[in-house]
Amino acid sequence: MQRIKINDIFDPALIGKEVSVMGWVRTRRGNKHVQFVALNDGSTIRNLQIVFDLEKFSEADLKLITTGSSIHVIGSLVESQGKGQSVEVQADKLHVFGAADPEEYPLQKKGHTLEFLREKAHLRPRTNTFGAVLRVRSALAFAVHKFFQERGFFYLNTPLITASDCEGAGAMFQVTTMDLNNLPRLEDGKVDFSADFFGKPTALTVSGQLEGELGATALGAIYTFGPTFRAENSNTPRHLAEFWMIEPEVAFFDITDNMDLAEDFIKYCVRYALDHCKDDLEFLQQMYDKDLINRLEESIKESFVRLTYTEGVEILKNSGKKFEFPVEWGTDLQSEHERFLVEEHFKRPVILTDYPKEIKAFYMKLNEDGKTVRAMDVLFPQIGEIIGGSEREADYEKLLGRINELDIPMKDMWWYLDTRKFGTVPHSGFGLGFERLVLFVTGMTNIRDVIPFPRTPNNAEF
Repeated sequence: MQRIKINDIFDPALIGKEVSVMGWVRTRRGNKHVQFVALNDGSTIRNLQIVFDLEKFSEADLKLITTGSSIHVIGSLVESQGKGQSVEVQADKLHVFGAADPEEYPLQKKGHTLEFLREKAHLRPRTNTFGAVLRVRSALAFAVHKFFQERGFFYLNTPLITASDCEGAGAMFQVTTMDLNNLPRLEDGKVDFSADFFGKPTALTVSGQLEGELGATALGAIYTFGPTFRAENSNTPRHLAEFWMIEPEVAFFDITDNMDLAEDFIKYCVRYALDHCKDDLEFLQQMYDKDLINRLEESIKESFVRLTYTEGVEILKNSGKKFEFPVEWGTDLQSEHERFLVEEHFKRPVILTDYPKEIKAFYMKLNEDGKTVRAMDVLFPQIGEIIGGSEREADYEKLLGRINELDIPMKDMWWYLDTRKFGTVPHSGFGLGFERLVLFVTGMTNIRDVIPFPRTPNNAEF
C-alpha cells in the first residue's frame, strides 16, 4: 500500500479510506482505553493524530512508541471528534521502524532553547521550528531559480576553488594537498606552491562574481547560486564562514537596471514565501515574531526608497540620534546606520547608491565626480544590508588603473581584463546572501538558525 505524506492527508476526498502513513512520533498520551500519538513526517508543520484503540493493541505493542521513534501505521482516515485537528487515523496495523530511548533522546516534549538546539544540529530539523525554517528555505531556493529562469537568465556554475580574491579582503580559506608538517620551501624560506596540486596558491571562493561577469559577456544574463566562504573571525548573529550566494550578472545593464532587478527579485521571493509557506510562517510568527507576516507584506507593498550615500549620511548626521559608531562622509555604514534609515526614518526598504570609491571594490564603475562609484546596497528591516551590487567598470584603462592603485597582482587578473579588451559592454550585477534572505523571511534572529549545519569560528561540527 502506497504511503501518503502527512501534507497530503488532509484532502477531504481521503476521509473514510484506508491510508498508510509513516513518520516520527512527537508525543504520546492517553488512558487505559485509548492512546493518541502525534505523528510528523517533515512534509508539513502539522502533526497527524493517530488513535490506537487498546482493544486492538496491547500495551506491549505500543511500548516502543516514544518521542522520537519512527513508525508505520495503516488505518482509516476519519473526521476527528477532538479539538486541534480536522482528521485523524484510526490505527489498524502498526510497525515500529526504530525506537528512541526516552532516557537518551534529547528532543523531549519540553521546550528547548535555540542555543541548545545548535549543539544538536543533527536532530534539530525534527523540531517544529527547524522543520518550518528548512521548508521555507527550500521554497525560497526554488523561488530564486524560478525568478531568473522565467526572465531568460542562464544558471552558471562558477568555481569553488579559485586563485582570485574577488573582494580583495584576503579573508580566504586556503586549499592545499601539501603536508602542513613538512612544507616544501624555496631558498628564501617561502612555501613552494609549485609542488601543490594546482601549482600555485588557491583558496575557497568568496564570490562567483568575476567568473559570472565572463558568463554575462557571452550569454547576456546569468546567475550563480552556490556556496561561498569567508575566513572572517566574526562571531555575530549575521555572519557565517560558509554561506550561499545568489549573484546575477547582466550585460547591457546600468545601475538603474540593476536596482530594478534587485527590487523585483527580492519582492518576488518574499511574495513566493507568503503564498507557499503559509502554515510555516504562521507558526514562526506565533513562536518568534508576532509581526512577521505583516512586516513581510509591508516590505514589498511599496517601492523601495532610492537615495545616494551622501544623502543618507546627511540624514544620519541630522537625525539627532547617538550612534555607537559616529558617521562622517567616507565611513562605511554600520548595521545600526542602515537599520535607522530603513526602520525609523523611511520605514521601508532603501537602496543606497554612489558610495565613496575608497570603501568599495576595485571593479565598480567610477562616477564623473572621481570620488564615488556606481555601487548599490539594498537595506532591509531587521537585517541591514541584504544585497550589495554595482555597475561594473567597463573601461579597460580605468579598471587597470584601479587594479594598479590597489596593488592587485596583475598575473591573477589578466583573464578578467580581457573582457574589457574584446568587445566590452556596460554590465551590472549584485550579490544576495541567501541566509540573510531566509533570516528576514522566517523572522529568526541568528543566521546560524537558518542553515542546517552552520560553519562559524571554532565550529565545524556535524
